[in-house]
Amino acid sequence: MVAGNPLYVAYHDEEWGVPSHDDRYLFEMLTLEGAQAGLSWSTILKKRDGYRRAFDGFDASKVARFDGRKVERLLQDPGIVRNRAKVESTLANAREVLAVQEEFGSLNEYLWSFVGGTTIRNRWTSLREIPAETPESTEMSKALKKRGFRFVGPTICYAFMQAAGLVNDHEVTCFRYREVGR
Repeated sequence: MVAGNPLYVAYHDEEWGVPSHDDRYLFEMLTLEGAQAGLSWSTILKKRDGYRRAFDGFDASKVARFDGRKVERLLQDPGIVRNRAKVESTLANAREVLAVQEEFGSLNEYLWSFVGGTTIRNRWTSLREIPAETPESTEMSKALKKRGFRFVGPTICYAFMQAAGLVNDHEVTCFRYREVGR
């Protein structure tokens, strides 16, 4: 985490790694992690409210109906990362979220199946130990890509898994390690 950045500190101290089973939040984090590709997480945190506004609070049923005119408006919105591939991936991913919900009952059920429904609790003593991807994130990435999801490589999937609490990657000395593990 970046010490001194209030958004980053708040995100770490209150949200990162907390297990989430909310489809809307899971779609949000999958989107934000994909948007971060090639950028800093600080940039995405600064634009998070803009993303929530631009993508209707990450209501997948609404986002899936966005059309080409909406994409063009989004590409003019300074509140988000104005990258056509990333914007269009959010729309495509929203449609895939709906398909997953139809097939599995929820996005939650599907995504948590990659970790057996339970948070993987790692025991890192140093940030250097934390991998960029794991067999689980690689499996998730392949499965999501096969379904048509975009911006879901193994590293993005692992960052998503960390953010949404599918894995607990707080260092064991971090005060959040035990809190998140409860």
